[in-house]
Amino acid sequence: MSVLRLAVPKPLRRPFDYLPPRGLSPADTAALRPGVRVRVPFGSGEVTGYLLSIEDDSSIATKNLKPALTVLDPEPLVDASLLQLCHWAADYYQHPLGEVYSTLFPRHLREGRASAPAGTPGFRLTTRGKGLPADALSRSPRQAQAIALLRRQPEVSSPEFRSHNIGAAILRKLAQQRLVEPCVISGRLPTVEVKPALRLNAEQRTALEALTGTANGFCCHLLEGVTGSGKTEVYLQLIARCLQGGKQTLVLIPEIGLTPQTLARFKARFTANIAVLHSGLTDAQRARAWEAARSGSAHIVIGTRSAIFTPLASPGLIIIDEEHDSSYKQQDRFRYSARDVAVKRAQLQDCPIVLGSATPSLESLHNGVSGRYQHLRLTQRAGTATLPELRALDIRKQSLQGGLSAALVSAVDETLQQQQQVLLFLNRRGYAPTLRCHDCGWIAECPSCDARFTVHRRQHRLRCHHCGTAKPLLAQCPRCHSERLLFAGLGTEQTEDYLRSRFANWPIHRVDSDSIQGREAMQSLVREISTGEPCILLGTQMLTKGHHFPGVTLVAVIDTDALLFSADFRGEERMAQLLTQVAGRAGRADQPGTVLLQTHYPDHPALLAMLSQTYAQRATQLLALRQASGMPPAGFLVLLRTDCANADYGERFLQLLRQRCAGHLGPEIRLIGPLPSPMPRRAGKYRAQLLLIAANRKDAQIAARELVAEADALPARHGLNWTIDIDPQDVF
Repeated sequence: MSVLRLAVPKPLRRPFDYLPPRGLSPADTAALRPGVRVRVPFGSGEVTGYLLSIEDDSSIATKNLKPALTVLDPEPLVDASLLQLCHWAADYYQHPLGEVYSTLFPRHLREGRASAPAGTPGFRLTTRGKGLPADALSRSPRQAQAIALLRRQPEVSSPEFRSHNIGAAILRKLAQQRLVEPCVISGRLPTVEVKPALRLNAEQRTALEALTGTANGFCCHLLEGVTGSGKTEVYLQLIARCLQGGKQTLVLIPEIGLTPQTLARFKARFTANIAVLHSGLTDAQRARAWEAARSGSAHIVIGTRSAIFTPLASPGLIIIDEEHDSSYKQQDRFRYSARDVAVKRAQLQDCPIVLGSATPSLESLHNGVSGRYQHLRLTQRAGTATLPELRALDIRKQSLQGGLSAALVSAVDETLQQQQQVLLFLNRRGYAPTLRCHDCGWIAECPSCDARFTVHRRQHRLRCHHCGTAKPLLAQCPRCHSERLLFAGLGTEQTEDYLRSRFANWPIHRVDSDSIQGREAMQSLVREISTGEPCILLGTQMLTKGHHFPGVTLVAVIDTDALLFSADFRGEERMAQLLTQVAGRAGRADQPGTVLLQTHYPDHPALLAMLSQTYAQRATQLLALRQASGMPPAGFLVLLRTDCANADYGERFLQLLRQRCAGHLGPEIRLIGPLPSPMPRRAGKYRAQLLLIAANRKDAQIAARELVAEADALPARHGLNWTIDIDPQDVF
């Protein structure tokens, strides 16, 4: 008897056994390889499972085994190294294997539909198009050009059409006239052309030589370069060498907003097929990009976090840009770090990987110091650009308008008069973080979270930024019925209102998740800013992540104090990274830059360190502090969280779990908790957590497996859910 052992995409940490589909011969069953998709009944429905192995027997009686419905693929759609990566990730992050497998595939494949033919999307002439008279499209020169191109070449890929300035709209019109039809071009890859590169400075040349010296085999490089040092140019020249060797490159970026700018720069350098993968695409777009990467017709794949699981026909290089960014860590369900998974993938596929950042994470710096990573540094800005000057603005006893002091307003005015651009950073969207009654002190709070509503005055709404609850903006206090309601605190909308009244003659762009919506919004804004015309940019972290604004010469942090105080042990590291990244937007061209930090605490040690030290110097000090405390990267963390409608039950569950595990985890393991989370209630559920600290990774993994095994064995009543987070980014 043959038994199909499958991983099923359900939150269950065990495989499931099925009989082969009816009608499948023993020979065909024996020929099945791990990784093929199998459609199976599960509960009252059907799911797509993934074959792990074929067994001779099962622990379940044969009469109780269900037959699979159908085998969907004759061969696995992904190679063995990606399957091995899934097994590693499932084990390391303690997540059900079936759900990890699902991350490999686009939606239509997870739903059990057929895989599209491998190849490059393109067009060919229909019978009607072949018989079209030569002068039939004389009034439509672009359409005539497309027809002429197809007469010279039976099938033409979409990238080739674009290289001749023939866009999708022209091809749609021809298809509507039934003159052309879409096709998939197989067996012929688009020609790669590399346009002339920029001249490198001495540091860039040294880094490139070191990177290309280990181009054939696994090696992890940490490229630490100050903002504006030309890391992207090093990437481009490294990618060019990879493409010349017939290999593909996978590039990860932290945010969708960076995609247009990154894609534009890559297209300006390479005439190649570039596939893009991120959550802003339609299912059909993601499927086409995935197939292009898998078939090898995409030379370069650019994507956000989940793109790390994209199959490649000929992997040659992986690049993780802004590797320190917290966006690379998935914060729900499968809580993986794309950066760390990328390093493991490069090892399994025996290809080099580059982690780049102006402000590397302490984990990566620690690996560089210990010799696990090759650490390369770019300490100078490219070309004639110089690093900006940082100054603190003491705003104690100062009158503030829209959060801006008189000195900052004057600096903004002077910069605009010099026909230069200004960037103002305020990491708080909305109009104000609090709505308060002036008479009785009532505060508008979210009914589902231990958090306050944020005022969104433009939308006339109160919104919770934690659970998404929203309600109309109140006109009177619900407790005392007073109409004297005050907006307490500062948000980007409030600052924007002041800027528009004070600088009415200058363009002002607010950049946050409320104002930048739609696939083209950020791209359109970047194009406008890149013209260099004087303007004011006001925004949140969306403005700090790798954007190149050569016209910005003044950067100001409106509320530096919000970054100075954090209960998280990573607070100082993140403040240093964020302020360095914000400051790095200034003076990236010929004009020198200035960075002003508004603060009520000009003597704060962390702020003084920012003003007097480089990020590299500060990071060295923080690494020493982590070593002394045993916190990451000197130690390793595991966090087990519960959420439950009953506040007491979550803590009792964790207390019992601690009691069952404490005796055999070993003396080198520290357990802290159970404790309520910093926000004890979110989205109507009470949250508690148990923190595990280990001195080394091996002990942390063993302890994590023990925690999961014991938690699985405990009854979870009252609707309790628990999750485990390996290497958590947010502890407090």
